[in-house]
Amino acid sequence: MPYLTSQPTGTASTDLRIGFGVPGYAHPLVAPVEWGGLTLPGTPLHWVVLNVSDGPGARPDPHCLEAAGRLRNAGVRVLGHLDVTYGARAFGELVSEAHRYLDWYQVDGFFLDRCPTERTALPEIRRTADTLRALTGDGHLVLGHGTHPYPGYAEAADQLVTFSGPWSDYRWSQVAEWTAEYPPERFCHFVHGMPRGHLDEALRIARWQGASTIYFTDRTDRGGSADPWESLPGYWDELVSRIGTGVSE
Repeated sequence: MPYLTSQPTGTASTDLRIGFGVPGYAHPLVAPVEWGGLTLPGTPLHWVVLNVSDGPGARPDPHCLEAAGRLRNAGVRVLGHLDVTYGARAFGELVSEAHRYLDWYQVDGFFLDRCPTERTALPEIRRTADTLRALTGDGHLVLGHGTHPYPGYAEAADQLVTFSGPWSDYRWSQVAEWTAEYPPERFCHFVHGMPRGHLDEALRIARWQGASTIYFTDRTDRGGSADPWESLPGYWDELVSRIGTGVSE
């Protein structure tokens, strides 16, 4: 059972609309089943990250364009992947990549991966976020911290990823008290290496900690040598079914 420092209002309610944020599958040629399955009716998707080649790539990719187009035609929000590298990436590089995502794939917003967490980095992230908002209009912005950042980041984007890691850490994770000031729609949890038998427990943790966007998988990072998000979890259909029908507490 995870230790909870505070319980955000309503997080234990079965009315909480949990859905998926997909961190980014492998290229559509490598993972056609994954990309094709995202448009199946009844899949509760909040958004899907498009990472062509560590970003938008050097030229438009017709396979990624087709995959992104199918999702957008199905009403699914597609986010371009921007690697902030914990604040080391130059502002101009990020804006240039954002322009390519918009020009080539008509993305609906951006996922800022490896986002810094400290207070001193916040002004530059705000600058980047404000610029991306100006480019996209009402585009959706997600900051991929992977842990709880300085609270001020919550005002810089639509959502924050406050957990990204293995199940062995998630099941004992703590929620920061300041998150109680925001609704569950503002937070995302990504969990890898999670066995099928713990689906109910993991969903309860997400609800109790106040995160309405999740992605759980039994794939692992193999000690940091692999991307656990590149393929579907073995229990994907079961997970979709559980979220679609609601989970009783």
